[in-house]
Amino acid sequence: MRRALRWLAMCCGFAGLAANAQQALDVPFVGTPPAVMEAMLAMAKVGPDDFVVDLGCGDGRLVIAAAKKFGARGYGVDLDGALINEAQHAAEREGVKDRTRFEVRNLYVTDFSKATVLTLYLFPRVNLDLRPRFFSELKPGTRVVSHEFDFGDWRPDAQTTVEVPDKPYGPPRSTVYLWIIPADASGRWAWRVPQPGGGTYEVALEQTFQQVKPAGGQGAYRIERATLTGDTLAFVLRSGSESQEYKGRINGDTISGTVTAGNATAPWTATRVARGKMNIEAGRELPQSYAKESR
Repeated sequence: MRRALRWLAMCCGFAGLAANAQQALDVPFVGTPPAVMEAMLAMAKVGPDDFVVDLGCGDGRLVIAAAKKFGARGYGVDLDGALINEAQHAAEREGVKDRTRFEVRNLYVTDFSKATVLTLYLFPRVNLDLRPRFFSELKPGTRVVSHEFDFGDWRPDAQTTVEVPDKPYGPPRSTVYLWIIPADASGRWAWRVPQPGGGTYEVALEQTFQQVKPAGGQGAYRIERATLTGDTLAFVLRSGSESQEYKGRINGDTISGTVTAGNATAPWTATRVARGKMNIEAGRELPQSYAKESR
């Protein structure tokens, strides 16, 4: 991982990066403290089935730890060729060369679509400019973990504070944030629950990042406690004193899961009959113009 200072040149003006890469490399590199690194991997629940991508990987320590301690595969990119060389040698020394790869590459043109875990230690400006790509390129359920800096109005699904007594800057602690890429649940959904106690239902959902809520009037029934975690949608449908609990996984325009009413549980399938639009622009400034050339 890179220290935030490592990205100062990008935040102050990333345009022309390919032509001015040496200026970016002049910013000092400070490694992520081990306690923070461990917290990031723990929050993401990294395991042997994961592919960890680290944007701004520095000497590769986080990717190497993910491979060595948890059996994951990993990929790291950074602009500093010397650090990438160091990461490659460290991976070989630690016996994880076959499960890791490091490249000198501009993160703005890096393909991270295959990541199941994405890790970052970048400035807020860079985070906000990358944010739309996360929603368009990462699969629902992908975990995004950031050290120190968040993504504006995109609320984290979890966060923790790590004590770092020997931290070389600021207060002796760091914040680690976790987000889970949500599926698109926006739009109008329809389904039928067999009698008794069933009926035909149609609800419209609005979505801002992973936050979902009913849209407009709900008629004789209402949706409560709607939550979206990755591709799993859960909510309570209440009509008078009666309630039904729904939980299912979104796959395109279909939700498949279960509905529970009282002590009875039955299969549930809903179909999206009208698409909505997930709001991922909240709290985001217009992006700056950044260099698009790969190094």
